[in-house]
Amino acid sequence: MELTDRKKKVLRSVVDLYIRTAEPVGSKAITALPDMNYSSATIRNEMADLTAMGYLEQPHTSAGRIPSTAGYRLYVDELMMDYRLSMDETRSMNLSVEEKMQKIDKLMDQVAKMVSKATDLPAITVASHPGGCTIKRFDLILAGEGSIILVVMLSNEDVTNKLIKLPVDVSQDDLKLLSAVVNATMTEIPVDKFTPDLLQRVMRSAGNASSLVPIITEFATATLRQEQQADVSVAGHMRLLGQPEYRDVEKAQKVLSTLDEDMISNLPAVMSNDNGTKVLVGPENVAQELKDTSVVMTKFDIGEGMQGVIGVVGPTRMDYAKVTARLSYFAESLSNMFAKPEHSNLKLPSGGDENTDVSEESHKEA
Repeated sequence: MELTDRKKKVLRSVVDLYIRTAEPVGSKAITALPDMNYSSATIRNEMADLTAMGYLEQPHTSAGRIPSTAGYRLYVDELMMDYRLSMDETRSMNLSVEEKMQKIDKLMDQVAKMVSKATDLPAITVASHPGGCTIKRFDLILAGEGSIILVVMLSNEDVTNKLIKLPVDVSQDDLKLLSAVVNATMTEIPVDKFTPDLLQRVMRSAGNASSLVPIITEFATATLRQEQQADVSVAGHMRLLGQPEYRDVEKAQKVLSTLDEDMISNLPAVMSNDNGTKVLVGPENVAQELKDTSVVMTKFDIGEGMQGVIGVVGPTRMDYAKVTARLSYFAESLSNMFAKPEHSNLKLPSGGDENTDVSEESHKEA
């Protein structure tokens, strides 16, 4: 059966109406649309064909139709119209970013809250750190009798330290030897090179201070792994309960419990080969708990080798055009901000007068 232009037009209308009402859509509602110059009988026949083709579903015998996962997929890929942000929406998001993005250390939390507020859906943000971080230098500093401070400087200039109790038989000369050995063998190598063989080799060269090598190695690997972990934020969990699909608290709980740090931190890998916005509809999500849920996400550049991902989680009925437009706007605005020295005074795209729409080419309260 051919998917004609008329069938596509009917499918788009069903999805648009269902997004707005959360109610099954009947032929009368479609016929009433201003751009639908077809009879009710024609619309009913097209809806029946779309149901047979798997693009629509009929939840009850006497009810109208709702989009299937395949219907949403076709809608996202081909049918949805570009959403244009109004001047008020643009100004509101500009102010949100300008006023709330002052402290970079709280960036992910702030972005998640802004995106959640702008979309009225739970929002997720991930900041992935650059790969290849290594240890630049080890320093062993005496901190009084019986202890030293191990200082680790990373290749990205971050510094961390640990207090270590000394064995009674370790002298100042032993510590000098240990410092020379670890700096010669354990610097400028990735974390996966900290192998048992390396540990044994360093211990054999460390003399009387060899008992400190496992402690130093453990701290060094933990520091490098921590540096590689993504910063993850989730905001607006409870907004999900405002959607008709999740008035069943048990169903909502399954989705909310899936939005944990482990799942979200994998999103950059999901998008590793994608540019722009990615939409995962229903069963396309990896987590079983998200099979009736859609995830929309997009990337932005933070600079210095870091990349961020912002996204939302919601019902498959979500307004994909509006959500993707707003995410894209935020993503481009954030990339532009970080491209400027010291992230100064972000100026988002704007133009026109109060009654002019701003075309969306670019783009939280818990």
